[in-house]
Amino acid sequence: MNWIILIIAGLFEVGFTSCLGKAKHTTGTEMYFWYGGFGVCLTISMLLLMKATQALPLGTAYAVWTGIGAVGTVLVGIFIFKEPADFWRVFFIFTLIASIIGLKVVSTH
Repeated sequence: MNWIILIIAGLFEVGFTSCLGKAKHTTGTEMYFWYGGFGVCLTISMLLLMKATQALPLGTAYAVWTGIGAVGTVLVGIFIFKEPADFWRVFFIFTLIASIIGLKVVSTH
């Protein structure tokens, strides 16, 4: 269950970074809407990360959380914000995914 909580925390990390990206491209009330989404996602992500680290090793949990956030944010950048998806970028995304899976496999909890 703690791994599921950690994954959800990582997805909310993707949410708060995506909100920052959307806020950058808007003005007025819409910009504040995206900043509000940033605050909500940030709070939820941190609370879930705190919950997960009560049972999982801190270093592993943090690495997985940031890895999910990094991979998810890059994918949002590629698919939503039309950022480039060249060979090396995709290659290193896959190495991050492999590292996240590896940390889960070798974790004792």
